[in-house]
Amino acid sequence: MKSSGLSELFLCFHMNTPNTYYKEHLAKYNTEAKSCQKKMVSLSLVRLLVFIVTVLGIYFSFNTWQLATGIGIVGIVVFVKLLSKYTDIKQNKAFYEALVKINEDELKIASGDFHDRQSGTQFQDPSHFYSLDIDLFGRGSFFQFINRTTIKEGTELLSELLKVNNIEGIPKRQEAIKELGNHQEWRQHYSATSSLVSVETPAKDIISWLKTYKTFLPKGMKWLPIAFTVTTVMLLVLTFFNLIDVSIVGYWLFIGLAVTGKYVKKINLLSHKTDKVKDTFRQYSLLLKLIEDASFQSELLKEKQNQIKSNDKKASVIFKELSKALDALDNRNNIIGAIFGNGYFLTDIKNSYNIERWISNYAHKVEDWFEVVSFFDAYNSLGNYAYNHPEFNYPKITDEPTVIKAEKLGHPLLDKNKRVDSDLVIDNEQFFIVTGANMAGKSTFLRTVSLHIVMANIGLPLCAESSNYNPVKLITSMRTTDSLTDDSSYFFSELTRLKFIVDTIVKESYFIILDEILKGTNSTDKAIGSKKFVEKLVASNATGIIATHDLSLCEIEDELQDVKNYYFDAEIINDELHFDYKLKQGVCQNMNASFLLKKMEIV
Repeated sequence: MKSSGLSELFLCFHMNTPNTYYKEHLAKYNTEAKSCQKKMVSLSLVRLLVFIVTVLGIYFSFNTWQLATGIGIVGIVVFVKLLSKYTDIKQNKAFYEALVKINEDELKIASGDFHDRQSGTQFQDPSHFYSLDIDLFGRGSFFQFINRTTIKEGTELLSELLKVNNIEGIPKRQEAIKELGNHQEWRQHYSATSSLVSVETPAKDIISWLKTYKTFLPKGMKWLPIAFTVTTVMLLVLTFFNLIDVSIVGYWLFIGLAVTGKYVKKINLLSHKTDKVKDTFRQYSLLLKLIEDASFQSELLKEKQNQIKSNDKKASVIFKELSKALDALDNRNNIIGAIFGNGYFLTDIKNSYNIERWISNYAHKVEDWFEVVSFFDAYNSLGNYAYNHPEFNYPKITDEPTVIKAEKLGHPLLDKNKRVDSDLVIDNEQFFIVTGANMAGKSTFLRTVSLHIVMANIGLPLCAESSNYNPVKLITSMRTTDSLTDDSSYFFSELTRLKFIVDTIVKESYFIILDEILKGTNSTDKAIGSKKFVEKLVASNATGIIATHDLSLCEIEDELQDVKNYYFDAEIINDELHFDYKLKQGVCQNMNASFLLKKMEIV
């Protein structure tokens, strides 16, 4: 019985792994996309048949113009309905194809193949607290691995979340990410819909245009197209029954064109502007509807839902109204529709009026709606990351003196089958000096601890068996570079960075991570300078870690109670170098530079 129970448990776990989900839904959405393709082919054939029947009907009834007109109208109505149905199915096909790509990408990324994705190098900032030092952006970076955003503003928001260094409200963010992690189908539908957004104009430009737009049609203009349409219908009915001469309908057409012509330049400008944003608004209405219809429980997600609420209508309905008005105005590009539509129904004036009323009523709310769409685009990446790593754990947020107490802490981007995890306990105002041979794991350890802090502050689960975490901001100095354009040497750049750290920690507490500081000077200077700098940090009650090859720096442990020595070891066994990548307490005694030079026949 026990064996059977364990087998069932294993089977249940296996069936619910992320990769299993992606494979099943990849097959499902592929089938849906193919089904849509078949329907589109069938509808195309039916449309062709309707067209042929309508043309033949008009041809054989041409001598009776009333009958021919009736056949033409019925044919056009049926053809337009079929075309609308075709367009809907085409959109569904694009949606399912987007879902196919999402699941294909997840399987590809899970296999370790993600280096061709957007790297986020544009978000690298040498002056930032840590972004340049810890492989946050760039090829093979955490951003490249985690990013699933599909719109520009969502991508920018995700980069800001990674860099914001915010320690307030972590449990609130954890709950939001955890909830989104459990809504994988909703997330995929949101991302698929978002990926279909066609953006010619950035959101900030759209918002600016809406806020500064000046209307050109008076409010009373609402009734003129209605009156004109009623008159047109009456004239057509009278003509149909031969009660008035058909020439009157022709004169009425020119009157309508003359009225429209008064505003044609301004309508052209409006049409040119709206043509670039109509697809954006159509897709955003779908995204807003997805947000509105979701049943969220976490506080942060509910707040975002409330942000898009309006007093009278749902945001998605309001966006859809504008989308329809924009599509209607776009029909003016059809020359036949433009002539007869404007001549008989003043369609350009009616559609322009609807757009202007919308802008007057809702322009002030668009920024909020766009912001919420971007929020979910960014947070979907975080929820997706949580879902993809069910073995990771959310840190327990505490206010205890221990800053980090983590068991089996590892780097989230390393292969879990090869990764070596370490336990870490570091108290507030404690400073670790880490020594070790080349390639023994010092730099990876520093980046692991850095990512622990960054991920925990965002609200993400950690690559650790457990972690108690007292939130702290991060600041690092690991990859200082010189600058030819600024005429600054490597050493001066490093001093500038260290000065930035000293000045910053005066204002509030930070966790400081340093890697081999003062590399731009000689060994004696470096040893003296490094020791004085660490002493200053400790005297400032700083918390952090410094990695170094300078063993003399480890002597500070004997002088200062808050300094502890740790190391990563290396051994030479059978003329081969071996690393265990384990963090140990003490000072490293085995260095390997000479051995490697000899082994590689450099010396």
